[in-house]
Amino acid sequence: MAFWRLYYHLIWATKERQPLITHDKEAELYNYIIGKADFLNSIIHAIGGIEDHIHLIASIPPSLSIADFVKNIKGSSTHFLNQNYHISNNAIIFGWQRGYGVLSLGSKQLDNAVSYVRNQKNHHSQGTAIASLEKHDDEA
Repeated sequence: MAFWRLYYHLIWATKERQPLITHDKEAELYNYIIGKADFLNSIIHAIGGIEDHIHLIASIPPSLSIADFVKNIKGSSTHFLNQNYHISNNAIIFGWQRGYGVLSLGSKQLDNAVSYVRNQKNHHSQGTAIASLEKHDDEA
């Protein structure tokens, strides 16, 4: 394989922006995504978010399109959560909203992007989230 250093900031939301990433699911979801990315020969530098969306700082090899990476992560993580979490007799229906946001990063931006993603909860609770880094679709 060729030498590559590609960094992306990816954002996507839960279906209808519902608060589906609860505290009890978050660590398992994030660990699952990290493991799936590893299986896809990709690297997750940081993962974070709040109840209705997540951010990833990822390195995706040039042999895998960004769209295929996101499709694979979103689809398999939905399946994982829906197979592993149930309330009483009613299954929790977890899903991701269509679409995603992606920004390319240079190596000099990597540390700041990682810090931003790891501190998502603080940014949202303190009102310091950066609007341009929170977009996950074509909405204005």
